Amino acid sequence: MERRIEQELESLKGLLLTMAGEVEQQLALAVRAVVERDDAAASAVISADAGIDQREIEVDRRIIELIVRERPLARDLRLVITAGKIAPDLERVADHAVNIAEQALLLNRQPPLKPFLVMPRMAQVASGMVRDAITAFINGDAVAARRVVAQDDVVDAMHEEIFRELLTYMMEDARTIRRALALLLIARSLERVADQATNISEQVVYLEEGEDIRHQRPEGSRG
Repeated sequence: MERRIEQELESLKGLLLTMAGEVEQQLALAVRAVVERDDAAASAVISADAGIDQREIEVDRRIIELIVRERPLARDLRLVITAGKIAPDLERVADHAVNIAEQALLLNRQPPLKPFLVMPRMAQVASGMVRDAITAFINGDAVAARRVVAQDDVVDAMHEEIFRELLTYMMEDARTIRRALALLLIARSLERVADQATNISEQVVYLEEGEDIRHQRPEGSRG
């Protein structure tokens, strides 16, 4: 017969999976607000942020109840602790989505600066990293988590490409500075989303393999 704590842990994983899905949806809406100049999408992201905050509180409450009621030990306890670290990372991704939405509202009141080429791809990779990191946690898959960590350099490279391009715009025409700075802030938020996914993946590796890979970067990598 399945232990009750195993049922509780599966329920906790399901709650995190739901939160991750909501966060991913918010990020997609925020990027749409920028690319499609959609004020309604931006406003929806900002309005929904309080719900994500409540979801984090719900995860915290569930963790406390589980610890008090079930007194988990060994791996079960490590899994619960990891879940408690993942929820704030997801909440920060939602905060970055809000930051993007706020910049979208500013940009949408001005003429477009340039076609969007790299940024949508950057958003797609960063969002995929979040999804894959949570899937790795749910499945206990350290190999998949390590793949997510490796993708962080891809997002960093895109961030640098956008930075160089927008810097050129600002140097050539001072009238573009305000719009370029807003786009830089958006790119920075996407880069931070990838960082949060990396944090989650590093926690998964530690949970599954007992190896702390934080601050470990292959020679020649960025950041």
